[in-house]
Amino acid sequence: MPADLAVHLRQATYTYPDADAPALTGADVEVRAGELALVMGPSGSGKSTLLRCLNGLVPHFYGGVFSGSVDVFGRDPVAEGPRGMSDTVGFVFQDPEAQFIVDDVEGELAFALEARGYPRSVMAERLDEVSRLLGIAHLRGRRLSTLSGGQRQRVAVAAALALRPRLLVLDEPTSQLDPMASDELLTALVELNHARGLTVVLSEHRLERVVAHAHRIVYCPQAGGTIRAGAPRDVLGEVPLAPPVSALGRRLNWRPLPLTVEEALPFAQSLGTLSNGRRPAATPGEVRLAARGLYHRYPEAEALRGVDLELRRGEIVALQGHNGAGKTTLLKTLVGLIKPDSGQVLLDGANVALMDLHQVIGRVGFVPQSPGSLLFQDTVRAELEFTRRSHRLPPADSLPLLERLGLTRYADTYPRDLSQGERQRVALAAILAAEPEILLLDEPTLGLDYLQKARLSALLQELRDEGQSVLMATHDVELVATCADRSVLLDQGRVLDAGLPGEVMARRPAFASQISRLFGDARHLTLEDVLP
Repeated sequence: MPADLAVHLRQATYTYPDADAPALTGADVEVRAGELALVMGPSGSGKSTLLRCLNGLVPHFYGGVFSGSVDVFGRDPVAEGPRGMSDTVGFVFQDPEAQFIVDDVEGELAFALEARGYPRSVMAERLDEVSRLLGIAHLRGRRLSTLSGGQRQRVAVAAALALRPRLLVLDEPTSQLDPMASDELLTALVELNHARGLTVVLSEHRLERVVAHAHRIVYCPQAGGTIRAGAPRDVLGEVPLAPPVSALGRRLNWRPLPLTVEEALPFAQSLGTLSNGRRPAATPGEVRLAARGLYHRYPEAEALRGVDLELRRGEIVALQGHNGAGKTTLLKTLVGLIKPDSGQVLLDGANVALMDLHQVIGRVGFVPQSPGSLLFQDTVRAELEFTRRSHRLPPADSLPLLERLGLTRYADTYPRDLSQGERQRVALAAILAAEPEILLLDEPTLGLDYLQKARLSALLQELRDEGQSVLMATHDVELVATCADRSVLLDQGRVLDAGLPGEVMARRPAFASQISRLFGDARHLTLEDVLP
């Protein structure tokens, strides 16, 4: 392998045990030392599999059949395995909980260093360094089980960096981070990449967050197609997926193709008069679910501090805010999984605290951040059938619902063999099979590519138009721009702002979509608003 190459895959092909087809077919990939490489592509296209090849998780942990070769800084992960490669490759999983060993932040950060016998003075220096770099110094005394999904994500990255690997591999590292935390993480990775020469390979679906930082894009097509790799502008000019400003630039033939809002501004200023933008807001019906003065405190922190919120029939409300703002706690309180310290949750005017939990979940469907907690049947079809039985509903054909979510071909697949995004959609299908009147979603676009997000957005709008009520906690500002009727912004357990999405985005640029930031008004939030 040439001396300047950090990663070289040659005709790498891998098939998981009992799979009908390879997850990776004939992959030829090169990443140079000191590069930041973005791996992108549709959900289920083999991105995670490609990353797992880089430290030997494939095939050592997963089994299956591997052919071809992988070279990482002159070493063979297939021969050495994850343990042998751990001093060279730091790996951060899509689901950070999958790699945690202990239950407290300090212990997790120190675990790998302790296992290798580092002196206490060195350990203290490394822990201070990574804690500062990832902005988690204030979390070091906390238990991991009390952290938000985004906070756990940052702890996992910090733990991987503690060993100072030459290659850092991250699978969807910003998927559970709010926009500001995402920017902070990427800034830290770019600093490590530039200042220390750390080679970084990461996969990501929220391309708008990453493309400006990448030296190289590796595009994995669906169904074993040929991998396309090259400079970001070259690849984004040709492949189906692109962040909003780049997609707009392709439609209007802007050259050079913009990768950021800043690069697109001169082109946008020359467009002249725009279309009228967004359609009139939906007219919602009566209040279905309400929070009245909710307070809840965990032993380590106060999560909700006097939250008032209303969800009406036939509307989609986006619940936004930084990691740890209280979004997940609020959703769990609304569905009755957490009892508030004070305040009330009202379901059609009735106090949820006085209702049986089964009564509540029969009417309010809740899809958590981690889809695995809902999936335990042998097939996707069986998950939906189990849901209907458990809610005492008559049997029904599951294929129409699976088709709406793009899951038909997985009907007889074991759910845990699917990608993160596919499992997310299966969990949503399982909840929808119960025909809930109200739907609560916690980060519903985790692991979804742009095409699948568009499908999800269309489905949510169909449900809204059918009279369902949807409340979704999300860091995905592009999803909010596409389908939300209202936005509620939480900050440290309180409602900081609320209103129409465009109005909230105008007041809170950190939570604005790319198109909103580009045109600076409340009417143009998505590509479709500009070019109907």
